[in-house]
Amino acid sequence: MTTTAALQTLTHSEPPTWTSTELARAFTAPKGFGDVTLRDRHPDAIELLGGIPDPSVLPSAELAEATARVLSVPGVPALQYGRTEGVPALREWIAAREGVPVSRILVTNGGFHGISLAVQLVVERGGLVAVDNPIFPLFLRGLELSDAKILPITVGRDGFDVAELEAHLVAGARPSAVYTVPDFHNPSQHSLTLEGRRELVRLAEQYNFILLADNPYRELGFRGEELDFEVFNSSSHVIHINTFTKTLGPGLRLGWLVLPERLVPDFVSLRARQDSHSSQLVEHAVAELLGSTPTFFDDTLATARTLYRQRADALSAALEAEAPGVFEIDAPEGGLFLWPRIADDSIDADKLADDATAEGISYQRGSFFPSGPGTDSDRRLRLSYGDTPIERLQEGAVRLGRAVATQR
Repeated sequence: MTTTAALQTLTHSEPPTWTSTELARAFTAPKGFGDVTLRDRHPDAIELLGGIPDPSVLPSAELAEATARVLSVPGVPALQYGRTEGVPALREWIAAREGVPVSRILVTNGGFHGISLAVQLVVERGGLVAVDNPIFPLFLRGLELSDAKILPITVGRDGFDVAELEAHLVAGARPSAVYTVPDFHNPSQHSLTLEGRRELVRLAEQYNFILLADNPYRELGFRGEELDFEVFNSSSHVIHINTFTKTLGPGLRLGWLVLPERLVPDFVSLRARQDSHSSQLVEHAVAELLGSTPTFFDDTLATARTLYRQRADALSAALEAEAPGVFEIDAPEGGLFLWPRIADDSIDADKLADDATAEGISYQRGSFFPSGPGTDSDRRLRLSYGDTPIERLQEGAVRLGRAVATQR
């Protein structure tokens, strides 16, 4: 069954819901998602597939020096067992940045680990979860064990459609959790407005659900106003999820949760019954790295933000130049993705993707991302520019322009 067919089958009820297990099985993810760095690449292929940070803005040398320092400490505590909650110095740094007591911080093995823990504790088996529409596909994988029912909520230019969610709540829907990527959404690149954030938190408190705010791109804003996250951390109905994956490196497998105080004991207890704690060596090294110079993290981010802004702008301009009038493009304000819409109705999206691959340019077609009614994902492209130099992005646009020309 195709993803589209599965959605048509599963969205006839009122309110329309998906079944996570069936939808996740209908969806396949071999086309560059999650394994893009592991596959052999054609030497001349341009792959704009995964949200991969550029190696040049990852602090490898500084991290090596920090690791050497922690390994030189007498007794080498970095090679011993540690606390389930995480290394105190790292938790203190995170807590200060999040503006919360250190008691609310739980260190995780990256962002998806935090999502998985939250799903296990918050979502009852067979329960209802409201999610982004279109959605980051791996979240559906995290829901499979819970066999949850899924209520899709449209994500547009203003982010998660809070009014749409409220209409379902007023009509009687009672989700145990709501999941969204509020900042520089994957795949749609847009962010939830300040008003929307406040209203979403208000609804969580009024209707007693847990908001799972998944925020891996938060630090990568390069244009516009700084996005508020304090509204998430101020509520006892929000689990705020973040990671160092996009800023210090995916290979670290290091992230964190900002938890409501009332949920901390349950999360710590669950974590203690699984892998006990994250790598002490990685935690100590990152704590040493971030604590060695007060401005180090922000300086690193400033370099990354400039690079990603330049690449986003160069790709947008190149697409306009090579395929004028074909794509509707919103300039990204942050993150690693461009989500252009094929505005020319004569262009077949699937054929375009196939022709583009033949030309040596690969991307995630919008239909790759599970989506319910009310979206135009099947007319979209998700182009990832994080780890691709400007000249390669421009060449990719030239190749995409040639693919477009085969249909005009």
